[in-house]
Amino acid sequence: MEALQASSLRASPLKPLQKHKLNIHFPNASRLAPRPTKKFSSITASSPNVSAPKREKDPKKRVVITGMGLVSVFGNDVDAYYDKLLAGESGIGLIDRFDASKFPTRFAGQIRGFSSQGYIDGKNDRRLDDCLRYCIVAGKKALEDADLGGDKLSKIDKERAGVLVGTGMGGLTVFSDGVQNLIEKGYRKITPFFIPYAITNMSSALLAIDLGLMGPNYSISTACATSNYCFYAAANHIRRGEAEMMIAGGTEAAIIPIGLGGFVACRALSQRNDDPQTASRPWDKDRDGFVMGEGAGVLVMESLEHAMKRGAPIIAEYLGGAVNCDAYHMTDPRSDGLGVSSCIERSLEDAGVSPEEVNYINAHATSTLAGDLAEINAIKKVFKNTSGIKINATKSMIGHCLGAAGGLEAIATVKAITTGWLHPSINQFNPEPSVQFDTVANKKQQHEVNVGKTLYPFLGSTPSLSIYLHFDRSGSSRTCVFCNSNRLVLVDSAISNSFGFGGHNSVVAFSAFKP
Repeated sequence: MEALQASSLRASPLKPLQKHKLNIHFPNASRLAPRPTKKFSSITASSPNVSAPKREKDPKKRVVITGMGLVSVFGNDVDAYYDKLLAGESGIGLIDRFDASKFPTRFAGQIRGFSSQGYIDGKNDRRLDDCLRYCIVAGKKALEDADLGGDKLSKIDKERAGVLVGTGMGGLTVFSDGVQNLIEKGYRKITPFFIPYAITNMSSALLAIDLGLMGPNYSISTACATSNYCFYAAANHIRRGEAEMMIAGGTEAAIIPIGLGGFVACRALSQRNDDPQTASRPWDKDRDGFVMGEGAGVLVMESLEHAMKRGAPIIAEYLGGAVNCDAYHMTDPRSDGLGVSSCIERSLEDAGVSPEEVNYINAHATSTLAGDLAEINAIKKVFKNTSGIKINATKSMIGHCLGAAGGLEAIATVKAITTGWLHPSINQFNPEPSVQFDTVANKKQQHEVNVGKTLYPFLGSTPSLSIYLHFDRSGSSRTCVFCNSNRLVLVDSAISNSFGFGGHNSVVAFSAFKP
């Protein structure tokens, strides 16, 4: 999530819990000497030959995406979700799950009418925290998308299939209710499910128990970088031969009084109560904070060998990733952008992609005062020419889904590849002049995407790639590279960045699949 809006926070590294006011304005930081980076060869329209970047050749180590599943403010269907994004529809509205009338922020990307029918039995459904329910439904829907629904799952080796779905906040409703019962009624009124349903690893555990998957199983919690951390770790399990298939992503359900109140206390949220649907407005001069969202986004990741052996539908390919740490501050990013720009550079290097090949960025863009521009400035450090790059902000429509944000935005980026359409960044009324990018403002744009083809110049055009950036103003980065172009060029790679509280940086790279 973005750095917080208040006065300066300058906690000593040895006293990270000392009481301070939190800051979203990113005060100046000491500058470090730049880390030596790999030099990319320039690719221009005049380049006579452009070869595809070197990729993993071993089918046991190549990792492909075969299924996607989600729970979102726009429902539980991937295609319907992306159709709503393309239409520029806002999912933000007044909170009616509880009485928010006394809060200074009274709206969010709240999920309504959620049903787990057909995915969770009634008894468990009544007990589970929404964080767990969203995970189970999204995970099972991803398996259906991967042609592994129902009895078909019995055809795989379940000892070689794992689950890695993380969450930033865990079972917050169960935790909050347990604390309230302790205070008001005593310890005897605490449910025996309090601990199991509150801890962050239970999403992965319950999904694996339900499906009988006995491979690697745990969760990662790196704030809003959570989903990408899970993608990165899941792919590495496959590449090391520890699993043939992983269900990975993120889930979150924090729109409850304690969740809303906590972010209000951080002074991180928009207070545009008179017009909630325009509250999330990344890169707009009048933005005043982010909007809370919720849901789950999950990918099915497999070794290419395993996917081809079972005749799986292959949607995209995972290329690689990296993780590091800002080692700077608990909530603020580095003001010089070194952590973010370094993350992007390493992702491009690992993917074998040059900055000149990138022409689309799905940005983190949470609609915070300094966070949006900090991201833009970091992007400019890597991409010197902004004229050919389009960026958009999924959060302008669904809000900031915290630990699930990376999963939901990765799905949106994959859909951009497969459909050839970029969803708009809505609520672009008074744009920041320093952005200097085409933000796909208020109306979808077509990008020709030719999935699974060799990268080469077409009709004299320069090959262009698209990059999906996700930032959590704590410092965790996640990047997913996907191919795209606004001309008829054949492209097939993209990166996704994600940054989380604590300085966690992670980058994962995807591409269109080609045999």
